[in-house]
Amino acid sequence: MLRTAHLGWEAQFAGACHPGPVLLNDRSSSVDLCPLRYQFATVRGDSYDDNWLVIDGTVTTTAGSWSFADPCLLADEARQVSAWLRAVAAGTVDVTEPDAQGELSPDTWFIEPVVAFSLADRSEGGTAVVRIHVSLEAAPPWQRGEDGADMYQYVVEVRLDAAALLHAADQWDLSLASLPAR
Repeated sequence: MLRTAHLGWEAQFAGACHPGPVLLNDRSSSVDLCPLRYQFATVRGDSYDDNWLVIDGTVTTTAGSWSFADPCLLADEARQVSAWLRAVAAGTVDVTEPDAQGELSPDTWFIEPVVAFSLADRSEGGTAVVRIHVSLEAAPPWQRGEDGADMYQYVVEVRLDAAALLHAADQWDLSLASLPAR
């Protein structure tokens, strides 16, 4: 049922993200990410303000579905996402274990701690379990506020093979083509 609601959202907003959202999904969870636009349409002469990208996200898990849109990645940071996905596909990213207190730390994070990534596991066949850390504006509604999960502790795990990782990286690069660093 969650999957049906999720597909309905994609159909409703088809074309908003060109060429389409970057879909990281398996049988139980999915995370769609798409850079929509610059936060500020006109260049202001500030390297940060000029380069914030509004990222649209839709997340579906067994616990529920939610969406967000937030200026959470700089144009240069956004390009790190596809590089990281390709590195995971190539097997060059190490698994990130919880620390001694059980806390998770992403191995790819950005100035705004809204989305981040880490590798939870890798099988001998090359399938990877990718963690998408969602915090603050990207966290599920029931995890926001003072009673919510600590920074980077709410994660969505998706199991992806190398081909799916490379496809996601290619789609992400295509979606960034019209949003160069300014």
